[in-house]
Amino acid sequence: MAQPKNPSGPRLIKKYPNRRLYDTQTSTYITLADVKQLVLGSEDFQVVDVKSGEDLTRSILLQIILEEESGGVPMFSAPALSQIIRFYGNSMQGVMGSFLEKNIQAFIEVQERMAEQSKGLYGSAVGPEAWTQFMSVQTPVLQTMMSNYIDQSKNLFVQMQDQMQDQTRSIFSVFPFVPNANPNADDPETKK
Repeated sequence: MAQPKNPSGPRLIKKYPNRRLYDTQTSTYITLADVKQLVLGSEDFQVVDVKSGEDLTRSILLQIILEEESGGVPMFSAPALSQIIRFYGNSMQGVMGSFLEKNIQAFIEVQERMAEQSKGLYGSAVGPEAWTQFMSVQTPVLQTMMSNYIDQSKNLFVQMQDQMQDQTRSIFSVFPFVPNANPNADDPETKK
């Protein structure tokens, strides 16, 4: 993956009250499409509100994602987006964010390795068009591979939950109370 092109720090983009974005490096106003090009070019940047100094980078990136999802072929289905929304405020929110980040990073690393391997096999003879054609043929293979990976991740997560539950039982087994297997056992209403 490309490194940030500005070693002295991220490129500063100022957002004005009129909602316009100003690129301090080029001294020009830019659009969300221009910011998207910075992302695609792996340019390190930060968007800051001129009045408050608040970092708006995440907000701008989310706007770009919204535009991409609204047009063309969306990456996320409505059920997937609904499920993501359900994680907000949930005790698993931090885990889910970390899980998604790590899986995206793993996916990027797989892509980079495939690109490096193809260059090693075919050298510079493989141009962008040939690579695109090759990847369109490989998409079903990649989808199967990613599905298997997700299944393995799910199984590992279930195993981790089981281990945590066993550890919790082990820790609490030293206390002089017996966990009630049926929470309604002492409820007179359930005995009727």
